[in-house]
Amino acid sequence: MIIRKSPREIEKMAAAGALVADTIAHVGNLLRPGVTTDELDAAAGAFIREHGGVPTSEGYKGYPKAICISPNDVVVHGIPDAFVVGDGDLVTIDVGVTLDGYIADSAYTFAVGEIEPEDQRLLDVAKNALASGIAEAVVGNRVGDVSHEIQEAVEGAGFSVIRSLVGHGVGRHYHEDPHIPNFGEPGRGPRLSDGMTIAIEPMITAGSPEVVVMEDGWTIRTTDGSMSAHFEHTVAITADGPRILTPRVGVPGGVEV
Repeated sequence: MIIRKSPREIEKMAAAGALVADTIAHVGNLLRPGVTTDELDAAAGAFIREHGGVPTSEGYKGYPKAICISPNDVVVHGIPDAFVVGDGDLVTIDVGVTLDGYIADSAYTFAVGEIEPEDQRLLDVAKNALASGIAEAVVGNRVGDVSHEIQEAVEGAGFSVIRSLVGHGVGRHYHEDPHIPNFGEPGRGPRLSDGMTIAIEPMITAGSPEVVVMEDGWTIRTTDGSMSAHFEHTVAITADGPRILTPRVGVPGGVEV
């Protein structure tokens, strides 16, 4: 069942989204060679709580940390631990925040130090795919229109969309209907209507689209060890067009993506 939100509920989600964005920026400012992902997670959890929120991921279906941190070939759901960030790494910071009963969700893949030109192109394509998907998130379109634009942006650049991982509705719960795949046919799937709130999140790789879940039951890696990128925004469908509820503040890449 798709849960449409009232204008009041969307404003509550926007407040949660602002804290999500601030948290990603805070962690990004701490992200440098030599820091561990455990240290970053502790900083994120403390920051969220200091600002009145709750880390939505913590305890969700048994997840043990405040946020997800996924380096290099880890696509999503990386569990922060003693991993030491190094120069040239790609590190995804994925944050969910619950504030006043409403949830927002966003992710950003950071480049650490000097990275390979092809890794930079991977990041640029993933950000462009997110922007392309958001542009299709308008009243009257269908989920497939969003999905198709993401797929075209990614595969047209020679990269792969991970088909087993999808975006989702969000708001009252962490994961709601509908699923938002990153591939598909235009004109297919649920119709987008005023008040829907969705997490659009291209998850792409430089190599094969195949992934594997590690023994911890959470960490999802590329099977061929290829680099991955993941960008996500929580978006409200409104009569005035898509409204990004997790706008970027203080991180590279500008406000929209």
